[in-house]
Amino acid sequence: MTRTVLVTGGAGYVGSHCCKAFANAGWRVITLDNLSRGWREAVRWGPLIECDIRDEARLRRALETHKPDLVAHFAALAYVGESVTDPARYYSNNTTGTLALLETMRTTGFGRILFSSTCASYGIPQHVPIEESHPQSPINPYGWTKMIIERMLGHYGSAYRMASVSLRYFNAAGCDPGGEIGECHEPETHAIPLVIEAARSPGRPFTVLGTDFPTPDGSAIRDYIHVSDLAQAHLLAGEMLMGQGGVHAFNLGTGIGTSVLELLERVGRIAGSAPSVNYGPRREGDPPVLIASYAKAERELGWQPQYSQIDFIIETALRWRDRRVRT
Repeated sequence: MTRTVLVTGGAGYVGSHCCKAFANAGWRVITLDNLSRGWREAVRWGPLIECDIRDEARLRRALETHKPDLVAHFAALAYVGESVTDPARYYSNNTTGTLALLETMRTTGFGRILFSSTCASYGIPQHVPIEESHPQSPINPYGWTKMIIERMLGHYGSAYRMASVSLRYFNAAGCDPGGEIGECHEPETHAIPLVIEAARSPGRPFTVLGTDFPTPDGSAIRDYIHVSDLAQAHLLAGEMLMGQGGVHAFNLGTGIGTSVLELLERVGRIAGSAPSVNYGPRREGDPPVLIASYAKAERELGWQPQYSQIDFIIETALRWRDRRVRT
């Protein structure tokens, strides 16, 4: 019997890649998205329901009509800087929206959810690599919304037996190797597409925020994880929830860090032209190093990153950018 997944935020960057992974594994995929940050053209693996997760009446109809075996929840605002200047919007959309989703699921009898969480919930790391038992102490409203939701999932699991998996991404990057979907943010805030644009458009320089970190080259180090590897982890976590309950959390990263200056060099080599660069001060609260331990996901989900070599990530992102510009 075909399983069904309802994907909130499935028109967005990570959500759309996960839709493809579920569809390729034989699942029936239903996307629910208000298209405020998502893209209609990214919905390619099943129908789209245009709906805000805070619209409980329409959400109820979607659940009762499609009867999903699993909800994969990506619908969220995700700009750290915006969360600092407009925290009310983030708490309303991310936290209150998720509460509406959980309550609608609970009252209609749907009890399995995958949650798109983040390493931002850890705040400034006490050590690296970061494992799931590391204290969570966010330093911005975006990270707080995600951590609060994880706590909500724990309470719903204890009180209502709702089964959940929270997947804490490190730096999502890259694009579908098949070229069907990719990364489209307005404005773009992710480092790799910004560096690529600086290599292709010299008038749009990339700003290195800090060269005085306590790292080998003085720039910040991040753990870049290919979006298709994230998608595969969601599929494996969804299959796990079909066979067992409980409340679970997994880091998704590679255990390998790439510095900002190294990223500039690699993009320049792959793109065939050096990115134009400006240099600025550190952002307040930016950790010098963020690197994941994914040992738990490997042990319990059987997951390992397959596409996350940094050069391959850059190559897929570059192909996507160039294809979009040509068309």
